[in-house]
Amino acid sequence: MTLPLSGITVIDLTHVLAGPFCSTQLLELGAKVIKVERPGAGDDTRAFPPFIDGFSAYFAGLNHGKQSIALDLSAPGDRSIFDALLERADVVLENFRPGVMEKLGYGWEALHARHPRLIYGAVSGFGHTGPEAGRPAYDMVVQARGGVMSITGERDREPVRVGASIGDIVAGLYLTQGVMAALIARDKTGRGQKIDIAMLDSQIAILEHAVAITTATGTPPGRSGARHPTITPFETFHAEDGLFVIAAGNDSLFMKLCTALRLGPLYEDPRFATNPARCDNARLLKRLIEAITIEKSRAHWIKVLEDAGVPTGPIQNVAEALADPQLLSRNMLVDIEPAPGRPAFQCAGNPIKMTELPEHKTRSAAPLLDGDRAAVLDWLGRTDAKRG
Repeated sequence: MTLPLSGITVIDLTHVLAGPFCSTQLLELGAKVIKVERPGAGDDTRAFPPFIDGFSAYFAGLNHGKQSIALDLSAPGDRSIFDALLERADVVLENFRPGVMEKLGYGWEALHARHPRLIYGAVSGFGHTGPEAGRPAYDMVVQARGGVMSITGERDREPVRVGASIGDIVAGLYLTQGVMAALIARDKTGRGQKIDIAMLDSQIAILEHAVAITTATGTPPGRSGARHPTITPFETFHAEDGLFVIAAGNDSLFMKLCTALRLGPLYEDPRFATNPARCDNARLLKRLIEAITIEKSRAHWIKVLEDAGVPTGPIQNVAEALADPQLLSRNMLVDIEPAPGRPAFQCAGNPIKMTELPEHKTRSAAPLLDGDRAAVLDWLGRTDAKRG
């Protein structure tokens, strides 16, 4: 099978999460990714726990299958190698502060003039334009400033960060989308483009209901815990042995829920007959449902509701999720092959399922810092293996 991005070469200057998350998605779809790292230290995540035999599982999960070469872009010899890489590249990715690449002589304008087909992907906290373009940012900063933390957590408690680093991850996904669109556009025009992704912009883009509520009513939503602010019942419920979730997203599902729980013709009650009415009476409805569900176990009610066609499920910890038969059947936990003398790791599989995309159960090892220097130079047809 020919992978969708087979023949595409990505030169990846990014580090930590947003950029490497993007280049991993491109690699999963068949691109060749050459990771350019700082000499001596490399990607910051090489030092992130947890470790197995001194190697970072975090780094391995984000960088498996890539090649690593350490280059100092202020050193003439390394600049010569980087220039040779750019000659063969389709995409270059960076996540420096705006202006850093320009100071090095590798900003968009300079690269576009020399390599008009090259696609330039940049991800940063605030983007490359606007009054705060030069400011640094991390995931938590953009979750806070972008409004996500304001709607995350229990109503009467302090805002909390979303457990996954969605500030970085969502930006990485949008960068991937931008690269794919730019590749398609290049096939039509012959020209590359610059893709400028801001982590802060990306947080606003995922606030679908919060933006709608705020712009329509003038009042921003607050925290509602596990409850969806515009769909009811759509939250956690207590059973005899703990919490589980019910997501009855429309009137038909609510009718099925009432029938399954033997709540009588509750769906005909004007307080609950429509979704807006249920949202207005969400607390009362929760009490009525829990008066039933508290009597038996989570497993019992999940089975009852699943049989009735009502979306429901357990609240699993990560270990339970990784052992979930449905996820395992879809190859969502894969092994990272160990390099000689190095530990084996596991990471998440590729959620993109395509009819002609192979479903491999393993991934190639993550690279040692500068570990592919000789191979990269050989690919370039060069013999200057020493750095500098």
